[in-house]
Amino acid sequence: MTKTPQDPKLMLLDAALMHVPFDGWSEITFKAAIADSGVEPTVARAICPRGAVDLAVAFHRQGDAAMVDALKSENLQDLRFRDRIARAVRLRLDAVQDKELVRRGTTLFALPQYAPDGARLVWETCDAIWDALGDTSDDVNWYTKRATLSGVYSSTVLYWLGDDSEGHTRTWEFLDRRIDNVMQIEKLKAQVNNSPTLSKLMAGPNWVLSHIKAPTRFPRDDLPGSWTVPRD
Repeated sequence: MTKTPQDPKLMLLDAALMHVPFDGWSEITFKAAIADSGVEPTVARAICPRGAVDLAVAFHRQGDAAMVDALKSENLQDLRFRDRIARAVRLRLDAVQDKELVRRGTTLFALPQYAPDGARLVWETCDAIWDALGDTSDDVNWYTKRATLSGVYSSTVLYWLGDDSEGHTRTWEFLDRRIDNVMQIEKLKAQVNNSPTLSKLMAGPNWVLSHIKAPTRFPRDDLPGSWTVPRD
C-alpha cells in the first residue's frame, strides 16, 4: 500500500506550533519549522510566500474546520438559536489548545499591514458559524448577521485571552451578555417594522437594502500559495 503524501503546509504548521509561544508568528519560527519539518525550503516559500504569516492564517482556518466538525456532532435541536450561536463560539475557542498561539496571532494581525487578514479571518469564522447553523439568507441580512457576530466574536476572544477563571466561566458569561445585547437590537428592529409610523419612515432605506444580495461563491484551489497533495 502506497503511503499518501502529507500536505507540506500542515507539516510546516505542526512544526511551527512549538516555536510560536517563544518567537511568535515570525521569520525565526518559519525557518525553524522548515528545519524541523523537513519540507524543502523552495516548497515552503512557494506555499507560504509570506512565511509564518501564512501559517498563522492556516492555523486560524484549522480551528474553524475543527469547530465545524464539532458542531456536526452536536445536538442543537432543543437549544434557542441564540444558544446555538453561543455554543458555536464556545466550540471555536475550545478548539484552541494553547492560548499563546492565539495571543501571538492577535498581536500579528493587529499590525497595519496584516489587519485586513485579521478582519477577513474573523469574518470567515462567523460565516462558518452561520453556515453550520443553517443560515439561508441571501440578502442584506447575510451581511448584518456576520458583521454583528464578528463584533461579538472579536470581543469574546479578547476577553477569553485574559480570563483565568475556572473553565473560563467568566468568558461564557461575557459571551451571553454580548448576545443579549444583539437580541435587544433585533427586538428594536422588529418594533420598528411593526410600527405603522416608523415602518413608513424606513420604507425608502428598506427598499434600497432589499436590493443588496449575498455574494456568489466560487471556490478556487488554484491560487498562488496553494498546494494540491498528489493522489495515487
